[in-house]
Amino acid sequence: MNSLLQKLQARAQERPQEVVFQGLQSELTAVELLQQLQRLSRCLRQRGSRTVALYADNSPAWAIVDLACQLEALCLVPVPTFFSPSQVEHLLTSAGVDTLIYDTERLPTSSLEGCSAAEALPDIEGLSVTTLKPRYTPCVPMHTNKITFTSGSTGTPKGVCLSFDQCLSVAESLSLAIDVPTPRHLCILPLSTLLENIGGIYMPLLADGSCILVPPDALGMSGSSGLDSQRFLAAMERYQPNTLILVPALLAVLGAAMQQGWQPPSSLAFVAVGGGRVAPELLLQVRAGGLPVYEGYGLSECASVVSLNSPHHDRPGTSGRVLPHVEVRERDGEIEVVGNTFLGYMDQPATWGAPSVATGDLGSIDDEGYVTIAGRSKNLLITSFGRNVSPEWVESELLGLALFQQVIVVGDDRPACAALLHPINRDISDRQIQAAIDKANTGLPDYAQIRHWCRLLEPLSTDNGLLTENGRPRRKQIQSHYEQIIDQLYSEQTETMML
Repeated sequence: MNSLLQKLQARAQERPQEVVFQGLQSELTAVELLQQLQRLSRCLRQRGSRTVALYADNSPAWAIVDLACQLEALCLVPVPTFFSPSQVEHLLTSAGVDTLIYDTERLPTSSLEGCSAAEALPDIEGLSVTTLKPRYTPCVPMHTNKITFTSGSTGTPKGVCLSFDQCLSVAESLSLAIDVPTPRHLCILPLSTLLENIGGIYMPLLADGSCILVPPDALGMSGSSGLDSQRFLAAMERYQPNTLILVPALLAVLGAAMQQGWQPPSSLAFVAVGGGRVAPELLLQVRAGGLPVYEGYGLSECASVVSLNSPHHDRPGTSGRVLPHVEVRERDGEIEVVGNTFLGYMDQPATWGAPSVATGDLGSIDDEGYVTIAGRSKNLLITSFGRNVSPEWVESELLGLALFQQVIVVGDDRPACAALLHPINRDISDRQIQAAIDKANTGLPDYAQIRHWCRLLEPLSTDNGLLTENGRPRRKQIQSHYEQIIDQLYSEQTETMML
């Protein structure tokens, strides 16, 4: 039994009526959680489960399945809810899944070939379970307890193999860095996102805290990027969390709301933001308005978080100080992480047991252990004048103005940079957009300034394959999807377009 399960067992004995999980309509106490864990683990044992796929929206039931797999030392494969049917099929087949647990209304049984009849999970409302007949046995490293599928740059997801102990090492470091006693955490990102799984369930539980686990529509979120900002803000007022995890686009939404007079809940003690570079100006602006936000950095191949700013160690403009469970070094301008690296990629034995991970991120680390990320090496734009531009750098400058929900900078092999923009709301005029670009350009060198732009009427999303699960842009797909529009931007004299 690992350290997290031991803590939950002790909590059930010492403080049995303490609320651990809050769902949409009910709460779960420490003793109730332990009882449900024991029943579910017994159910999985009786079914002979070895590899369990979990395909469901956020809820206490999601966390219970995760913890039950830990109790039984099974391999858990979270299924991103935005995956296409073909990607779900690929995941189930390639991971050799023998047990599928899913939202009762999510997956039609008719789409599962060779499966047993669906059954309700014992005492867990809303989830069904079915037995699959694996057609393939994957090759995975020893001690693989969790396979997280990264979206990657192609349509075929890649399986990152981790142990539960590796995930808990990150959660323990996060708990120490954040230093919020008994945190009440509101899970906003999908729990199939490794960051929210570790930072939103494991970290609060290790700190004797609690988790608020509600489906996305209860937070005003739909699909991968649809957001009703008023419902989102109202949910934070209703749940009064102590901690949150945001992606930059959600932080921009909060920044815009604060400019309109919205006040963050006084309960908030720590808000982490990751998944992309954040402009220091935006961080300082929202902090001044009462939002205690701190930037971090991580990747799935290191079981998520590697560095994090915190109230005790804070340097805006960086991605924070290296957490104690890993080491970070710079090699030829690229960030390399040593320690707590993933076990390897599924079906790629050559990747197993590597002591370090070359992240593919351009950046540096200073003498005090603060990491600064400039962008992805593979994303680097080289203009037709031979100047190198990190798109993440320019994008963060525009997002820092709290006017845009999404910004994508293009310009590889072009004379100047251009931007695809999705504003926070439809009321923002083209004149306001141009004024914002002009303002950002004053702080950028000539070769990185935005010379052309178009306005996206619909946001990029995982539904159309243009975003990864945790909000990162799929740049090759975006370039291909908007190829004609981008060509037109550079062929016309006008600097604005509507799309």
